[in-house]
Amino acid sequence: MDLHELLRSLRVWDPEVTELPPFDPGAAPAEPLPLFASWFAEAVAAGQIEPHTMSLATSDEEGRPDVRTVMLHGADADGWSFATHVSSRKGRQLAVRPFAALGFYWPVLGRQVRVRGPVTAAASAESQADLHARSTGALAAALTGRQSEVLGSLEELARVSAESWARAQQEPDAPVPTWTLYRLLPEEVEFFQGDEKRQHVRLNYHRAAEGWSRELLWP
Repeated sequence: MDLHELLRSLRVWDPEVTELPPFDPGAAPAEPLPLFASWFAEAVAAGQIEPHTMSLATSDEEGRPDVRTVMLHGADADGWSFATHVSSRKGRQLAVRPFAALGFYWPVLGRQVRVRGPVTAAASAESQADLHARSTGALAAALTGRQSEVLGSLEELARVSAESWARAQQEPDAPVPTWTLYRLLPEEVEFFQGDEKRQHVRLNYHRAAEGWSRELLWP
């Protein structure tokens, strides 16, 4: 099938697999974090696959945007957190432009959450603790390192990865100096609830000196 024909054949939010729950913005909490935690739990309960994955958008020193999918490591009063090598492409971009945007999409409920704000790096000890609290595979991947560098061959990747897995299994506390935990402190958080009549509800939170302000946005 032609790509354009395939695209035209697709539909969003098939009622057989998607539930579009009501969303009353008037009943939303004064701050975005409790609502995010509630929506996240509802996405998990609804069977959303990998609900903790999110798009992370950064930009380079010339302002050119970049985006990729990463995992959420946590969300609290200090911000939404994720991790990577400080030497990776996103790590280098955050070093010169310490601002980012996050995008969550939970199609099983027709929901999106968008977050953006400044990003800071956690201390080395906290970053290492975050890494060692994860799986052996996560440590092995971090030990493999070289993220975003040019790879000579898949054989080289297989060799280095095997060495990293062996070390991760033998040294579960092996340090990875470049591994860094980052926190995005939100200045703006938008909650999007899809509607079958396209009357989507968008509630946008803005951080202000005295707390959070809220506003509705046109779909």
